[in-house]
Amino acid sequence: MSFQPGKLPPDVLARLLASNRIDDDRVVIRPAVGRDVCAIRMGDTFLVAKSDPVTFATDRIGWYVVHVNANDIATVGATPKWFLVTVLLPESGADECMIRAIWDDLQSALAPMGCSLCGGHTEVTIGLDRPILVGHMLGEVPADRLVDKAAIAPGDRVLLTKGVPIEGTALMAIEKADALAAAFDAETVARARGFLESPGITVLPEAMAAVAAGTVHAMHDPTEGGVATGLWELARAARCGLLIDADAIPLVEPGAAFCRHFGLDPLGTISSGSLLICAPPADADAIAGAVRALGTPCVDIGQVREEAHGALMVRHGHTMPIPAFPQDEIARLLA
Repeated sequence: MSFQPGKLPPDVLARLLASNRIDDDRVVIRPAVGRDVCAIRMGDTFLVAKSDPVTFATDRIGWYVVHVNANDIATVGATPKWFLVTVLLPESGADECMIRAIWDDLQSALAPMGCSLCGGHTEVTIGLDRPILVGHMLGEVPADRLVDKAAIAPGDRVLLTKGVPIEGTALMAIEKADALAAAFDAETVARARGFLESPGITVLPEAMAAVAAGTVHAMHDPTEGGVATGLWELARAARCGLLIDADAIPLVEPGAAFCRHFGLDPLGTISSGSLLICAPPADADAIAGAVRALGTPCVDIGQVREEAHGALMVRHGHTMPIPAFPQDEIARLLA
């Protein structure tokens, strides 16, 4: 049976990773389902590394690839420092104008976070119909400030920043503008295209505010498969159960309206820009307040429970398993 576009099925990935051998005990955070970075001890600090591609959006793709990689670095409390990128250009349309636009986007994203472009690779690639960028971000964090999902404990509160689906809203406006034009005015679609920058797909400021405000046991940015998949990944990585109030999850507009138009579930729609934070009850209010002080919404959507309880969601008064999305709703729409 062939795979659908998007992430590999988690059980397949788990079987592959089960045979992976790492003999270096300095590798503290190791590859696993729901683990988006590795962390390598370097004396009193950890070197944190992440690799992620951008395959959907061609608009502002350089800016985009920096932030989706920096987000995962931020989820372990680390500061993004060094970036490498592989740029694959399509035969049709590849010229200096195209690569210059990508270059300018990379620089405009890296400069504000004080991150350096240190290397990578560029080529014109056979068989592509659009540019594809693969980013590689490195960061560092003091050893005593590393946020490791293994610290999650039953009773922790689960916080969510901003709302969903921020990234999905922008992608629908970019990739399906003609289809949206029949039902939404041009100003609404144009505003949605700007969601990559406002409210924005970066979670770096809120992640840094959270770790400064109190004890954070875990952070996770929901990407492909939306916040529902992000919650599943969090539960699997931490070997915990969850009880989530689905009605408390903020749905951003016009993203929710776009989802209704295309028959998509916002909870399964790619959601970079949102951040899941797990914190002890005694610290959760202070952390949420610190995030809100940035002008960023942050709400309590549920709690961590023992793994035996499972990953559950209460929706309109009914308790059910958190829905699984083997394929992101945007990938399904574009396919």
